[in-house]
Amino acid sequence: MTLTILAQLSDLHIREPGRLAYGRIDTAPYLERAVQTLLALPQRPDAVVISGDLTDFGRAAEYAHLARLLAPLPMPVYLMPGNHDDRTTLRRAFPTHRYLGTQGFVQYVARIGNLRLLALDTVVPEQSHGTLCDERLDWLEAQLAEAGDDPVVVAMHHPPFETLIGHMDEIGLREGAGRLEALLRRHANVERVICGHLHRAIEVRFGGSIACTAPSPAHQVCLDLAPDAPSAWVLEPPGLRLFAWHDGGPVVGHLVPIGHFDGPYPFHDDAGLID
Repeated sequence: MTLTILAQLSDLHIREPGRLAYGRIDTAPYLERAVQTLLALPQRPDAVVISGDLTDFGRAAEYAHLARLLAPLPMPVYLMPGNHDDRTTLRRAFPTHRYLGTQGFVQYVARIGNLRLLALDTVVPEQSHGTLCDERLDWLEAQLAEAGDDPVVVAMHHPPFETLIGHMDEIGLREGAGRLEALLRRHANVERVICGHLHRAIEVRFGGSIACTAPSPAHQVCLDLAPDAPSAWVLEPPGLRLFAWHDGGPVVGHLVPIGHFDGPYPFHDDAGLID
């Protein structure tokens, strides 16, 4: 059997060289560490998807910086816009990424082994919240019908579920979640709905599948479930997600911390379990 691995990064918020996000954090070194973490894995991913907020303001200089930071990755990298991005500037900055298209929504299909990655655009230009209009969902419905029984991962920036982090839910997906959930329930081959936006690892049952968000390689949204919790971030340990499968098997998800850690050390020696 063939092992195939898809990595998910999200919410990079890259600024121009030397500029700090929120006046406090240089996000570029954090992405560099994420790239090194991917390259150091025992089994390198076959592809990487980055589920939005690639940059902080959608500026050309930010995308140019992002391209340099991603250059060491030898595998296909699939980019998606988030609410901090600009579709037109993104396309201009990555002209060889033809899957981005030339106009309209950034929606595409990528084949990764026997799996289909369906990238779904939730962006509302110049707004923080997201939406799924009928045109976007019609596209997804057609792609799911074409996929047949092939395993599918749907990727989107704004999660289609409440996270109970109040200030983030206020800028979540405002339209289309109901139709999306009903659509996914008709397709048992949808293995995951993977999202960004939340800067945290969150999982929930959705549409007969599992929907999840990814942490950021840099800053995380504070975990505070009070309805009136302030909008704030924290430098908790960063992470990324891995999705691995054997052909014909289910997709298995892993949460991977970013960085270099002591070890590995053996559990056993020649005498058995180390005492």
